[in-house]
Amino acid sequence: MNFPTNVKYTNEHEWIRLEGEEAYVGITDYAQDQLGDIVFVDITTEGETLDKGEVFGTIEVVKTVSDLFLPIGGEVLEVNPELEEHPELVNQDPYGKGWLVKIKPADPSEMDGLLDAEAYKQLINE
Repeated sequence: MNFPTNVKYTNEHEWIRLEGEEAYVGITDYAQDQLGDIVFVDITTEGETLDKGEVFGTIEVVKTVSDLFLPIGGEVLEVNPELEEHPELVNQDPYGKGWLVKIKPADPSEMDGLLDAEAYKQLINE
């Protein structure tokens, strides 16, 4: 299982990586492993400004659909265009090519309340 130290984690198993004025958001390696084969990613919030913890989309596997929660508040700038044709990228490379959305954070200091890699490992008992 992969736990990059350059991202912050949520209790709902999303990750966020700040890059300058923008941030990438996805689901963790643990989450994709627990979900199984991802068959569809549905994100219709591009252009919207959402608060921390709001649902920004859903992720579908063979047997269930799960909500996706924004780790910090901000404007959804872009949905990963590759996921429409290749949702399996979330399984194959959750911290890289399998990112879900790019956001413009409203208040980057909200990241201070998120988990680092060690705290996330403890959360999932790794």
